[in-house]
Amino acid sequence: MDFNRKAYNKLLEWKSQSQGESAILIEGARRVGKSYLSKRFAEKEYESYVYLDFANIENEIIDLFENETTNLDMFFLKLQTFYGIKLVNRKSCIVFDEVQLYPRARQMIKYLVADGRYDYIETGSLISIKQNVQDIVIPSEEESILLNPLDFEEFLEAIGEKMLADYIKECFEKKTALGAALHRKAMNLFRVYMIVGGMPQAVYKYCETTNLADVHRVKQRILKLYREDISKFAKGYETKVLAIFDEIPSQLTKHEKKFSLASLSKKARFREYEDAFMWLSESKIVNHCFNSTEPTLGINLNVDRLTLKCYMADTGLLIAHAIEDGTVQEEEVLKAIMFDRVGINEGMFMENVVAQMLVASGHKLFFYSRVDKADYHNNIEIDFLIRNRKKICPIEVKSGEYKKHTSIDRFMHKYSDKVGNSYIINLKDVSKEVDIVAIPVYMTFCL
Repeated sequence: MDFNRKAYNKLLEWKSQSQGESAILIEGARRVGKSYLSKRFAEKEYESYVYLDFANIENEIIDLFENETTNLDMFFLKLQTFYGIKLVNRKSCIVFDEVQLYPRARQMIKYLVADGRYDYIETGSLISIKQNVQDIVIPSEEESILLNPLDFEEFLEAIGEKMLADYIKECFEKKTALGAALHRKAMNLFRVYMIVGGMPQAVYKYCETTNLADVHRVKQRILKLYREDISKFAKGYETKVLAIFDEIPSQLTKHEKKFSLASLSKKARFREYEDAFMWLSESKIVNHCFNSTEPTLGINLNVDRLTLKCYMADTGLLIAHAIEDGTVQEEEVLKAIMFDRVGINEGMFMENVVAQMLVASGHKLFFYSRVDKADYHNNIEIDFLIRNRKKICPIEVKSGEYKKHTSIDRFMHKYSDKVGNSYIINLKDVSKEVDIVAIPVYMTFCL
């Protein structure tokens, strides 16, 4: 099955603009589709390519890197001979898949790019973890892109609903409703997307069988891989990483969803867990959302990094994780999502999927929390803040019926000169008030 990923266009842009003067590194979590994307791009956009998988590399190729890199003419001659592939000057590509497993190859990028004969695509899971780069010089000739799980637009195209995705974008631009029939259809498909998630293997299994039990088993295998990665790579603090990872579903059931270290240990301090949180973020397993203390254009300059929310990078995996650890019951949560009976536990999935889609659209995640103990009328809780040109856009996520949006009203009043569009993300079709636009959750990818 051929998935069209938005990152493909970023690779096209790199190839056109770079003209061989830089390599491109595709980063992302395990099983997010990095290898597939790199091979598909190399196959379609070049006359020939060589694919090196450092998770399963031949000894002869390792020997080539160890002993022949001072003579690139001989290096390329032996590489072509071994694979039986002719490389063409400025028309061929070499893919370094899972390059973090062999840092020497990544360090060579500097000299390979300077040589100028071919283009180079790298892929890496956990590529930013210190132990994978501590003994090499990271090449400055390396650009990078982040590959996320499929967003809802990509999911719709994968299941043959591209026209619906295009219409959703058109309605967002015009701020008009889809209408009852199409809104119902979009919401039904979005509920499927929440359950399946955006991991390519899970989406493929759904398209193949439409059996959610089969999809759940795929997601369980991915979670098992994540735990194995934590044990293998998070040396020295793997216990803390696992403790945070296993606590995520429980933390997201809370109303405010701020991660409480007290749930791990009464004596826990953030400095003791800081590396563990960073590991999960750099591995792209989770999306962190930090508290912005003063929402301005430099939103990331005024952040309380001790107060954060910890979302799973893929909502389908969050559902599997929550079922696995007993936070929710499988049959109950699937019925609740599919039949629009979203309660407090299921509401955590909706906020998670909004975070997931905002990240896929290139946003960093921030929220705003103000607690006035003297007067609760001054309390403000905004789920997400994003930047749009020179303005800050507050976002509230409503998983059920709502009549008021007090926090957004207070936020708009307090920061009237800094606020742009304000959004309520909910389960209903598009509607507009004077200063607030309410959009259905499936439209989040348009923000």
